[in-house]
Amino acid sequence: MAGVTKGVSEQAILFGPRQSLVGILARPVAPAQSASSAVLILNTGIVHRVGHHRMYVAISRALAGLGHTVLRFDFSGIGDSDSRNDNLSPLQSCLADIKDAMDWLEANRHVTRVILVGLCSGADHAVLYGHTDPRICGLVLMDPSIPATVRFYFQYMKPRLTHLRNWMTVLTGRSRLVGSLIDEIRHAARTKQSSEELTLQNLRFHPCLEQSYQNAVARSIKLLAIFTGESTRQTYREQILDAFPNVSFGEHLRLEFFPGSDHTFFRQADRDTLTRLLLEWVASISDNCVEPAPPQTI
Repeated sequence: MAGVTKGVSEQAILFGPRQSLVGILARPVAPAQSASSAVLILNTGIVHRVGHHRMYVAISRALAGLGHTVLRFDFSGIGDSDSRNDNLSPLQSCLADIKDAMDWLEANRHVTRVILVGLCSGADHAVLYGHTDPRICGLVLMDPSIPATVRFYFQYMKPRLTHLRNWMTVLTGRSRLVGSLIDEIRHAARTKQSSEELTLQNLRFHPCLEQSYQNAVARSIKLLAIFTGESTRQTYREQILDAFPNVSFGEHLRLEFFPGSDHTFFRQADRDTLTRLLLEWVASISDNCVEPAPPQTI
């Protein structure tokens, strides 16, 4: 099934070993003959491939309208994609699905370089997969998981502790923030002291997260990290830098902050700004994708 809208062709595809993964390929009606890169958009949690407020549909069409090949698809067991039958963990299943999508793009669209785009858990999957595949040249990470810092808690508590009611909840032990902080300390200690299996739930405390960023930078992968002001994952723009002091991001990282936006970019104005940002950034790195470097391992 295929359709054409304003110079953009969209086609439903099936891929993966069992043809069980469902995606929508968007590309210009008259693609450039020399195009060898693409954009791959990942699910957020259990949200269908259209994304929150259909933002991935709009982003895909906008990118395709500027000459880019874009694939958005559903992970196994989400939306229209069937569940896997190989007993992989949820995390490993998603990473395997990304590889299947990459392989399809290379085999069917002759794509050798890919930019991954993800929000929340989609950003986490992008970070964990990106540095392992030499075909990845860029990562767009919207509100990825990052460790809390001292400044994070200060920024979070400062406006709340100006109200007497909030002080009372802290003193009486009913504060959700204090409870969350205690749980995080326990979780972090348990993760670092054991060989607990990596999951998205313990990712922030697992040493492989920082290592994944280190490996990505070592491979010269370009990173666009976008944070929203109303998310509980971070409270200030530079938190990712403070959370990973051993990673020399340098020119590989571009930081953007949407102070008035919620986690899902609910306001149309925020989604429009996001789309313009992605178009500009993807265009800026597409011409600078270098030859693949050997993949790193954790």
